[in-house]
Amino acid sequence: MSTFDTTLSNLGISRTSTAPATTTAAASASLGQSDFLTLMTAQLKNQDPFAPVDNTQMVAQMASFSQLSGITEMNATLSGIADKLGATSTADALAYVGHNVLTEGSTAYGRTSGGIAGAIELDGDTTGLTVTISSADGQVLKNVDLGTQKKGTVQFDWDGKTDAGADAGAGPFTVTASASKNNAAVTSRTLVWAPVASVAIPASGAAQLTVAGIGTIPVTAVREVG
Repeated sequence: MSTFDTTLSNLGISRTSTAPATTTAAASASLGQSDFLTLMTAQLKNQDPFAPVDNTQMVAQMASFSQLSGITEMNATLSGIADKLGATSTADALAYVGHNVLTEGSTAYGRTSGGIAGAIELDGDTTGLTVTISSADGQVLKNVDLGTQKKGTVQFDWDGKTDAGADAGAGPFTVTASASKNNAAVTSRTLVWAPVASVAIPASGAAQLTVAGIGTIPVTAVREVG
């Protein structure tokens, strides 16, 4: 029996439900604005004429009704705001198509001017940090020594020349990092720039970006947009 039914029963009032049999227990147990008004009206109709409802109680009930009405209106307003924010998020996600994003990954394509840029995320300070850039077949092309670094994001930029001074081409390239502090390994992640080919908007959750060389990532994984 719901809270509404129990209260009516205490007043000596029976209620025959006309709701469909498929009504869920959660729905039948809720006390809405309409139920609240019906309950208060029934209470007034069935009060003892020799012991009417105290004015203080009546004011308290009216205040509760006003509060319930305000909450209902606020929920409707918040729902409308959420819908608008959702539409904005969808538009923002679609705007990624054709742009380059900086995200976690190890495959990078060369710029038209040559070389690549990226970053390393460090979970701690380092006394040694080296970025290694290899060809698609695993041949080491360049070792970039970044030395001592503080915890956080460290940027790097490679001009596209191998250790021997030759032009490395357009890639794709594989980027790895080795970070340590006093010979102890420091956890790190490589971030690369890559173009967004398409966007998928699921029914729930973050929009998904298809990024060249990396695959599908949530839009929340994007660190920067270029």
